[in-house]
Amino acid sequence: MRDVYDLGDTLMIVSSDRISAFDYILPSGIPGKGELLTSMSRFWFDAIDSGEIGGRLSESGSPLAHHLISTDVPEVVANVVDPTPLQGRIMVTRKAEVVPFECVVRGYLEGSGWRAYQQSGEICGVRLPEGLRQCEQLESPIFTPSTKAEEGHDENVPFDVMVADLGNETAEQLRQMSLTIYEDAAKLASRQGVLIADTKFEFGWCDGRLILIDEVLTPDSSRFWAADEYKPGQAQRSFDKQFVREWLHASDWDRDSVPPPLPKEIVEKTTERYREGAKRLRGEW
Repeated sequence: MRDVYDLGDTLMIVSSDRISAFDYILPSGIPGKGELLTSMSRFWFDAIDSGEIGGRLSESGSPLAHHLISTDVPEVVANVVDPTPLQGRIMVTRKAEVVPFECVVRGYLEGSGWRAYQQSGEICGVRLPEGLRQCEQLESPIFTPSTKAEEGHDENVPFDVMVADLGNETAEQLRQMSLTIYEDAAKLASRQGVLIADTKFEFGWCDGRLILIDEVLTPDSSRFWAADEYKPGQAQRSFDKQFVREWLHASDWDRDSVPPPLPKEIVEKTTERYREGAKRLRGEW
């Protein structure tokens, strides 16, 4: 969860320790989460700047365009408030007109995709082969967009809905950008023994072109697994907030009321999972 401040020509996005699930902000935070997510986003943006991710998308050879300018506390902010609590938690970014869809890419069958497949054999209109198991790797990653609801829950929709709303050219560009970023990131992560099961990207219009915005490939926007533990046909140990989702699923919360506080044990284990995933990606595990 992030707080956004308008600095005039730019935005300052502050990552808090709050955590959300099923479109609710939970009453319990995850200590250090904001700093960890900011550092992970910076890790991926650096890979984009180097051309390791998304380089195939640029005909000119220049890096994929994104919104991040700096992760340093701006002087204009440091002059009026104590910058210490903000250090390691902020991104100064370009402004953009947000595309009203989340661009979800799935490389493995889990979560809402697994539930949809069990019911209909497809996800967001994408027909999948019969007999796939939970968490099984798909033959090729698939693009399954969802709406960005201002109120209520986001909704998974077929690609045709995105085309109807944005036009074929823009929708196709978003699909190709999302698939390419995912594929490149998955290769980078696999070298560190990490599988990216699925993720979601957000894009916006800036100076007449689509740029990547928001956090990127963090435990709050992606599902990470350890390659050496991967066993299709069952749920995997995740380095993301799936651990929290599973606890909420098992609780008696009805998902239409204020969520319950997380037990101390769940908070501590979630913190451990986040940190382990980050260390594995950086080759520190």
